[in-house]
Amino acid sequence: MTKALMVVTNNPKFKKIQRATGIWLKEATHFNKVMADNGIDVDYVSPKGGYVPLDPLSLGTDDMDATDWEYYLDDTFQNHHLAQSLTPADVNPKDYQVIYFVGGHGTMTDFPQNTELAGLAETIYANGGIVSANCVGVCGLLPMRTEDGKRFVHGRKLTAFTNDEEALNGLTNDVEFLLEDELDKAGANFVKGTAFEPNVVVDDRLITGQNPNSATGVGEAIIKELLQ
Repeated sequence: MTKALMVVTNNPKFKKIQRATGIWLKEATHFNKVMADNGIDVDYVSPKGGYVPLDPLSLGTDDMDATDWEYYLDDTFQNHHLAQSLTPADVNPKDYQVIYFVGGHGTMTDFPQNTELAGLAETIYANGGIVSANCVGVCGLLPMRTEDGKRFVHGRKLTAFTNDEEALNGLTNDVEFLLEDELDKAGANFVKGTAFEPNVVVDDRLITGQNPNSATGVGEAIIKELLQ
């Protein structure tokens, strides 16, 4: 059976400002929905295991659709996946064919230097699996290395939450770093789409989405790749 590993943050607060954060609900629910509809089980892993915070702004009625409400009201989602996420040590990467880094600004604190999470992704990719990420969650790819020690993102075509989108959210000076800039520094071939519109970039078995509205498309691109 094909299984996917969803990587989520434990961080509930912006580092530079007094504001709550976490994962962006839609990026987890819409991806999980695509996987479930295609018979793929999803496990949740976080840097520390246990509690996974939801960014309160992702719970606004303007942002939540039927899929978001379905999961938000689901006991398994709330009391198991988000309350009892796995630690990296709990995970055998050989059991998974897909890894997906969920976005939300909480990830900026506990993804970029996390070599344990990166190691899971490196093993899954080396075993022929798919590495995927969405929005700010793409920062989870920054510590990844290839088998010969090079930056995984170097020369790879990808996308992520853009500088323009951070500016439109009024967060340019409040985030820990601008992800688009960091990916450029790492040698990635950054593909920028229209702000807040779906944009999914596929580079072999690396699949990335630009913003929360891209999460469904990332899932669909993964299914297409798995069926090849």
